[in-house]
Amino acid sequence: MRYGFWRVALAGRVAVLVVLGVMACGAARAQEPFPGEPPPGAKVHHPRFPERMLPPQGDPGIPTLKVTSNLVLVPTLVEQPDGRTVYDLKANDFTVLDNGIPQRVHLDSDMDLAPVSMVVCVQRGRDAPMVQEEIAQLGPLLRLFVGGGNGDVALVEFDSRPVYLDAFSPDLAPVENDLANMQPGDGGAAIMDAVGFSLDLLAQQPADHRKILLLVSESRDHGSVHVTIPSLVQRIGESNTLVLSLIFSPARAELGFGWRHGGGFHGDSGNLLAPLLMAYNAMRKNVPRSLVEMSGGEYADFSRDKRFQMDVVQLANDALNRYLLSFHPNNLTAGLHHLEVMVNISEKARVIYRTSYWAPGPSG
Repeated sequence: MRYGFWRVALAGRVAVLVVLGVMACGAARAQEPFPGEPPPGAKVHHPRFPERMLPPQGDPGIPTLKVTSNLVLVPTLVEQPDGRTVYDLKANDFTVLDNGIPQRVHLDSDMDLAPVSMVVCVQRGRDAPMVQEEIAQLGPLLRLFVGGGNGDVALVEFDSRPVYLDAFSPDLAPVENDLANMQPGDGGAAIMDAVGFSLDLLAQQPADHRKILLLVSESRDHGSVHVTIPSLVQRIGESNTLVLSLIFSPARAELGFGWRHGGGFHGDSGNLLAPLLMAYNAMRKNVPRSLVEMSGGEYADFSRDKRFQMDVVQLANDALNRYLLSFHPNNLTAGLHHLEVMVNISEKARVIYRTSYWAPGPSG
């Protein structure tokens, strides 16, 4: 019996070491420069707006996201089988499981009136010029996300580096103009660096605002040097930002399973390493889709170009019609926590929710 116990314990330690080793290798690969991009530390100027370039990730002038409360927010969309939104649910209509443990759920009914802080993060490097026609259509549609002027929108463009073009403002004219006239970038597509940069910007916005990140990019990261996969998994898990994504890719077959996605977890929830491994491996394959699932958002792909505007309208409508559930976790184990959300109603419903959050350790 004792021999069996130590054999299991040894196997557990080996599993942890394997996970850490894989993460270290992935982090090292994320640091490698992409061919054609400037070397790390090189000063990069935007061809039209050099004065708008912000310092790179890690600069002491850019505050990073910090968790100051153990309150977990879970934006949740509930739909009928035909796609219509289900309204008027109460807190007791929901069941939330944190690593399989039921939680006491609170429903914030006033969040519909809260202002929106939104970052539009758009790739301009690599193959982005191929979809410039669609990107140019995006500007006028952004008004749908801020509830008739009840919020601010900022614009970040990126290739091998993120560039802060337009600061948060209720005036969307500059953002519309920059999207319509976006210039091609270099050979990089540093998605993780750009997302980390955008999360830092949103972290500086008022705490009572709804935070939305609209990411327009291809599916795989090329050239991030400041934000690694493990750190991004943690940062999006700590953030209460809803990520929506518009994906373009030359290999459109990769996205052939449908444009809407969110919620759900398949695996051994009893293994606490399983959610971390799944999140890590999924992000290596498709960064935007992983961010969407972790935050409870949705995505659309550019292969349905004839429906581009309709898809953006649907994303905006769903973003503003989510229930804002919250709870104080009764299990404060540090690391990635797996979430499940179910609705206690008789009709069959589709539930889209954030699938995980990151609990900080005692030191934060």
